[in-house]
Amino acid sequence: MSKSGVIVIVEEDVDDRKFLSDIIEELEIQNELKWFETSEDAMEYLSTTFQSIFVILSDVKLPGKSGLEFKKTLDENPELRRKSIPFIFYSTVASQEDVNDAFLNMTTQGFFKKGPDYESSKTTMKAIFDYWRLCRHPNTQ
Repeated sequence: MSKSGVIVIVEEDVDDRKFLSDIIEELEIQNELKWFETSEDAMEYLSTTFQSIFVILSDVKLPGKSGLEFKKTLDENPELRRKSIPFIFYSTVASQEDVNDAFLNMTTQGFFKKGPDYESSKTTMKAIFDYWRLCRHPNTQ
C-alpha cells in the first residue's frame, strides 16, 4: 500500500539521520525524503513548497528553535494548519512535560521515544508509516 507525499524529517544528529535513513530504506518506504537540520529550514520549505507532505517527523532537541517551538509555529500558521499535515515527534528526549505540552497545547498526532536499538526503532517506524498510510484525515488524497 502506498500513499504519496514527501516525508519531512527534522533531525540534526548525523548518526541518527543515517540510522533512520537505513530503517526507511529497509522498510522499502518509497516516499521522497526531505531532511532538515533546523526547524527554521523545515519551516521555510513547508511555507514555500507545492509538494504534498505525507508526514513530518521531528526531533525535540534541535539547534535554534526546538521541535516543540517548531510545532507551535506550524500551528500558528493558518495556511499550513489547513493542510492538516500529520506531525510526529520522534526523539531521544521524551519527558512527560514535553509529551503533555505536545498534546495539550498543539495539534500533535504522535510522540515516540527513539528505540534503544535498530529493531525496536524499525518496529516503531513501521507502525508510524503503516498507520498514516491507512488513516483518513483532511490531507488525504
